[in-house]
Amino acid sequence: QVQLVESGGGLVQPGGSLRLSCTASGDTLHYYAVGWFRQAPGKEREAVLCYTRNDSNINYVRSVKGRFTASRDSDKKTVFLNMNALRPDDTDVYHCAADSTCQELLARVLAADFTSWGPGTQVAVSS
Repeated sequence: QVQLVESGGGLVQPGGSLRLSCTASGDTLHYYAVGWFRQAPGKEREAVLCYTRNDSNINYVRSVKGRFTASRDSDKKTVFLNMNALRPDDTDVYHCAADSTCQELLARVLAADFTSWGPGTQVAVSS
């Protein structure tokens, strides 16, 4: 699997924006679907959005539709999660992961025995 590092989180006021980055090392993301997930300590993992190999978005959370989108940079090494109109319930630790397709990615990451998480990046939305 390609190695990924998340960054870009922080504290933002309600209604603000953040751009998270998921950067690959050792390989490009050209042949991968990249998913964004969120998981707070002690809570279930949740799939937020998947960026497909043909540059489209699949949204898994109704509450972020129209506010969150994913995009990829031209060198195919970084996938971004563009977060707008942030709300307090968006507060969480955000992670990214990659696989051949979004379906395979979700099956792997949402499995009960999945443990291959890095630290992720913390997003806090508060006034």
